[in-house]
Amino acid sequence: MKFKHCLPLLRLAVPAAILTYLIYSVASNPDQVANLRLIFSGGTRWYLIGLAFLVALAALTITILRWYLLVITLGLPFTLVGALRLGFLGYLLNFVGVGGVGGDLFKAIILARQQMERRAEAFATVVVDRLIGLYSLLVVTALVSLTIDFQTASLIVQTGARAVRVCAVVGTIMGGLMLMPGFSNGSFSEFLVGLPKVGSAFQRVMDAIRLYRGRPDVLALIGVMSLMVHILFAFSVYCVAHGVFPVAPTYAEMLIISPMAMVFAAIPIAPGGLGTLELALSYLYTQVPAESFTEGEGLSTALGFRAITIGLAFIGALFYWLNRDTVQSAYRDVEQEQDQQEKPSANENSPISAESE
Repeated sequence: MKFKHCLPLLRLAVPAAILTYLIYSVASNPDQVANLRLIFSGGTRWYLIGLAFLVALAALTITILRWYLLVITLGLPFTLVGALRLGFLGYLLNFVGVGGVGGDLFKAIILARQQMERRAEAFATVVVDRLIGLYSLLVVTALVSLTIDFQTASLIVQTGARAVRVCAVVGTIMGGLMLMPGFSNGSFSEFLVGLPKVGSAFQRVMDAIRLYRGRPDVLALIGVMSLMVHILFAFSVYCVAHGVFPVAPTYAEMLIISPMAMVFAAIPIAPGGLGTLELALSYLYTQVPAESFTEGEGLSTALGFRAITIGLAFIGALFYWLNRDTVQSAYRDVEQEQDQQEKPSANENSPISAESE
């Protein structure tokens, strides 16, 4: 069996194993079980849960508007309604993408089909959107981590915080270099593009740099929007925690817990960060706050936030049922493209390449 056929099973097995471990570890501790009974005691503040959903919806909508702005900046004909439809569909497919096909690749395929003469530019918008989103997540986490005393935290958390800060600094330096005119046209960029297997991915990045280098105003606005996204998602997790438990971490502490957990969840080993987000958030729950909290409380908060993200994915499901033929056709295009990439001589100069997830 080929690895690409095993990959979907692996992406499901990883979150299943993580969630099983977390639930078992909490269920085997009587004290944590007693704390979890608070959820079913009728004391849940549902107005905070509802607020958490609305805040998360606002954050997700901003990510879609961010991509929409990137598209129209290049002069590509694209409507706001079309961006919302593809954005929510892409969010859904990050959870249930068949064959490891995620939302980013799906959006790129659909947009490229609508822009047949400017396919490379269509793919560049998705690349830039993902890079800025990841960079802003690192920046938020690094900046807020400077306000927290990690001396009492575990070595894992201290190392993780330092690693995020280093990545944020490196990302800032690389971003500055990429915006210099000579970077995307120099010998170093030619070397990256010429690398086997990954050369086409670097080609997309270089194309994106050339397209947006002359629009620093747009990049700055998109950076601000990205910061808002992570601040809002952290507030959504904060609302879930205070909606479920009478005492929970402060918002300042949640600004550390949530982004750091999402950095870990960004590792592409599970669809939508399923399992990895819960693992990171439940662990950080016991390490970051000044007040003592249990892993079970962290897991309950994580599962509550997961329920909200699934609710957001249902919006994408509605768009899916209204556009089933288009979605299925896009998947066929993706599968054909992946088959071409497996051939040694194929797709060396194609603007389409593997998912930038």
